[in-house]
Amino acid sequence: MKKTIVESLNKKKVPHTLDILNRQYGAYDVICLQEVSAAFVNSCLESTLASTFHIVPPAVLDAKRDQNSVILLRKATFPSGSLGEITSDVSASFPPGEKVPVANGDILAIVTKDVSGKDYVIASFHGDTNGLATIPVVTAMVKALSSGSLANHRLIFGLDANTYEKGDDTKQDVMEFGKAYVKLGLTSNFGDEPDRENYTTYNARTFLQPQLNKACKSAEKRECGDVNPKDFILFKKKDFTVVSTGKDNTGTGNYIENVPFPTLEWPSDHGLLSATLESQ
Repeated sequence: MKKTIVESLNKKKVPHTLDILNRQYGAYDVICLQEVSAAFVNSCLESTLASTFHIVPPAVLDAKRDQNSVILLRKATFPSGSLGEITSDVSASFPPGEKVPVANGDILAIVTKDVSGKDYVIASFHGDTNGLATIPVVTAMVKALSSGSLANHRLIFGLDANTYEKGDDTKQDVMEFGKAYVKLGLTSNFGDEPDRENYTTYNARTFLQPQLNKACKSAEKRECGDVNPKDFILFKKKDFTVVSTGKDNTGTGNYIENVPFPTLEWPSDHGLLSATLESQ
């Protein structure tokens, strides 16, 4: 059993992930990934996905943690790929003197143009464990796009917001996050008001890992584990309407509720979100 788990979730995690993306999501126009290793980027560039997508990592990969936000743009839809990275513009829009808990590689924002000539900003973001950077980053993103040459760009923003069903002073409440993005003129694939119980994570640590303070018994995995609504696709409310949205924690386009993951079929501790958006 241990050998099977190691094979699926460690040794074969990268090819397994690439297979799911290619097989199940190869026809999508934009894919936003978070916490991606440099090795994954290289494997992606050498995979069949590279024939269909422009693979866009940050200009400077995170060398310390090896966790990066990465964007895949479908070549048929965005023939020119990335036309420039504006991550530094977003960082420069943080409030002066405020320390926002983001690290190298957490934010990737690029400009691009679709085949019909429409301008876009596509962004991918991984929030800190407690989600305290999420609202400042989304606010900075909107501020960076509010004037100048980016004012009329359409925004598609995929993020691991690390929001919580029940937040407090130390971790970001998902409903407060919803109020914040609506106030900024954005909405999400789940609408203006998130559902506290629309979970995109369900995982718990066993005692067979080094951080024993985070371990919990099998019978307590729901209470002690990470079961929260953490992931979103954001966009300007005036630009798109949602035709359909979905979640996946099986690799088949389906999401099974109340089942812990990763599993032998699903290599991530987050579910994957998908959405079909229609231009206004």
